[in-house]
Amino acid sequence: MVAERLESERLVLRRWREEDRAPFAALNADAEVMEHFPAPLSRAESDAMIERIEAGFERDGFGLWAVEASGELIGVAGLQVPAFEAPFLPGVEIGWRLARSAWGRGYASEAARRALAFGFEEAGLEEVVAFTVARNVRSQAVMRRIGMVRDADGDFDHPGLPAGHPLRPHVLWRIGAERWNASFSAARR
Repeated sequence: MVAERLESERLVLRRWREEDRAPFAALNADAEVMEHFPAPLSRAESDAMIERIEAGFERDGFGLWAVEASGELIGVAGLQVPAFEAPFLPGVEIGWRLARSAWGRGYASEAARRALAFGFEEAGLEEVVAFTVARNVRSQAVMRRIGMVRDADGDFDHPGLPAGHPLRPHVLWRIGAERWNASFSAARR
């Protein structure tokens, strides 16, 4: 079963469409949005990312969904299987990237919570991880808001970046199904 579309109070998380390519490329070319990545992406690199995401949906049944607010593409959020080796892998990662115009509205947390609900309640995952560069405090705030817990013992140097690269040190966050279920149950009461 492939998850084609998820909805939350204000957002739609859905599979990718051809018309998403240009706005996604604009988001990926924005230096501020890409501050915690090695470099902004070219149009070709952005399009290739969509192709990898779509292949992940077919392989895993989930992926990084295109995120819409009021019918407009505002970014990407969802679950994926990391393609590198680290002590905490294999596993499933949650991630998000939003256009600057969508920042500060709670969209990242809302989309991430919906993706976690799918992961734990529909896909049957036992744990989901998140990681980012140590100085990315905005993403770490989202991780905290969605119930994740920092695993300082799991912090690592990202193997996709060379030694000494300022973005190489990464922090690791985790949430298990039990914690998710306890938080979700508490939120419903």
